[in-house]
Amino acid sequence: MQIVFNNYEVCNSCKSLWGFSAYFKEYKLLFDTGSNGRVLLQNMQKLGVDVQEIEYLFITHSHWDHIGGIDSIIELNPAMTLFLPASLSKHLIKDIRSMVKEVIICGKKPMKLFGNLYTTGLLGSDMPEQSLIINGDYPEVITGCGHYGVDKIVLAAREVIGKNIAKVSGGFHLLYSEEEKIMQVIEDLKAMHLQEAAPSHCSGDLAIKLFGEHFKK
Repeated sequence: MQIVFNNYEVCNSCKSLWGFSAYFKEYKLLFDTGSNGRVLLQNMQKLGVDVQEIEYLFITHSHWDHIGGIDSIIELNPAMTLFLPASLSKHLIKDIRSMVKEVIICGKKPMKLFGNLYTTGLLGSDMPEQSLIINGDYPEVITGCGHYGVDKIVLAAREVIGKNIAKVSGGFHLLYSEEEKIMQVIEDLKAMHLQEAAPSHCSGDLAIKLFGEHFKK
């Protein structure tokens, strides 16, 4: 996973704005698009990520800081398959369909995307959000914001693939949480045999510090 957009520093020459996006070269998949397309493209160029090689775009939810760069990516590479949450505006989905190779709508039901990639399906009601599962010898989950709760997302992902999740990365939505709440999440994840955690974006400095203290990686 190569983070290409984040409110934490991505690289010395990259610009940091609120939002999140990551590229998975092995799968030619871009995960979310941050809040600003121009900055996303600049960061990708500096990190050596070729927009033209992207074949898939996975969007977690409808918040501006995760879909802000869609137009910029589509303009340069319309030959993509997009995995969009059903919670997006129907008008936006209709417009995007007319501009790209293929749009696959992801609802509440978990499903296989391709290869060993799965979606958890949309979780939560206030802000329905899907997360990406990479199934393999070291199963991973990547969250956008983790509105549903990172511990509950990992539990849901475990049920989808039928085995423990080893690593979770992305936004853990703990920015405004007290230490007691964060520690409860950490303990719940440990009880699920999670080995590695990489909180970022909307996780908050306190959560990042505490996760760093309680996980080996």
